[in-house]
Order: sequence, then structure tokens, then C-alpha cells
Amino acid sequence: MKKLFLCSYFAEVGELFRDFVDGSLYGKSVTFIPTASFYEDYRAYVDEGKMVLEKMGLEIENLELSQSTADEIKKTIERNDYIYLSGGNTFFLLSELKRSGADKIIKQQVANGKIYIGESAGAAVASETVEYMRGMDDVIKPNPQPPDFMGLGLVDCCIVPHYKSYPFEKKCEKILSQYSDLKLIPITNKQAVKIFGKRMEIRTRD
Repeated sequence: MKKLFLCSYFAEVGELFRDFVDGSLYGKSVTFIPTASFYEDYRAYVDEGKMVLEKMGLEIENLELSQSTADEIKKTIERNDYIYLSGGNTFFLLSELKRSGADKIIKQQVANGKIYIGESAGAAVASETVEYMRGMDDVIKPNPQPPDFMGLGLVDCCIVPHYKSYPFEKKCEKILSQYSDLKLIPITNKQAVKIFGKRMEIRTRD
């Protein structure tokens, strides 16, 4: 069964993830993909996310898609228990997922039941399309081809992170207005979308 945990800011909703997972996290491992943050000046959320995972007892294996071979990417994603895609630039992340072939490996692993954790950009790329994220991120891509906005399609909706959360309040409202034809799911920094197969829940941290 497909299982996804999608959020805006993992450090704020770590306890919701603990509840999401059956059993203890101690001794389990996670493939941590920080690629979206590659071009970002502010990257504190990457270390914060890792700290929360480590406190839960998870062993972290870092995987930078832009600096890894296809074989390294495949073996790393397959051998760990969870997949975590951190936040940053949605378009650079999606471009690197497709360039490296990690998109196909991740989709197969999720189809096999491996839990996918997506934070901000990592949550957005799970959507059917990421075109709406032009309202939040610059279209950064390392190759000359026209941008491909098709997401991983792990969910049949479009996650809008950082809703009502500083400094993205106006950008989120513009996205909701401009892309009202899409099935948009806005979530704040204190919310997470939990997906079990075809069932979706939006939970808020107390």
C-alpha cells in the first residue's frame, strides 16, 4: 500500500510522523535527499530535519542526486527503509530526479510500500504537476531543455506548502487564486498530509 507523509516544515511536525509509522523507528534507515536546497542561501531546515530524524532513532544516509552516479542512487534508495526529500527549489529537485533516473526508482519503491517523506519542495514534486509552484520558486534547471512540470504523480492532487506561513502568505494566496482549476491542497508549517493507499488525512500539530 502506498504511504506518504507530506509536509511544509518537518521540524514542526516530527511527532505527527512518529504517529504515522507503525512500530519503533530505532535501527531503521532513511535515504535523505537534500538536492532541492542546492541553490538556496538559507538551508537550516535541512539540518533541522536530520536532527529530528536522528532523535527518533533513524540512521541517515545522505544522497545528493546531482553528485551521485545512477548506481549509487539506485542502491542507496533501495537499501534504506524510508525516502526523505527535503525542501528548497522545486524545479531543480524535479529536474535532478528525472535526469538521474531517481524518479523512476522512487515511484517503484513507493509502489512497493516504502514510505515517502516529502518536505516543502519534496512534498510538491509528489504532485501530478508542479507548474503552480512557479508562484513560489524560480524555475532553476541545469539543462537547456524547456522545463518539464510533470511531477512524480504519487498523489492525485497538488500540495501547496507554507500556507499562511511567513514569508509565503501572499505567494500561497496567489497560487490558490491563479491555479484554482487544479486540486490544490494547502498546508501550513504545522500540518502534514498523511496518505495510506487512496485515503488522505490532513493532520495539525497541537
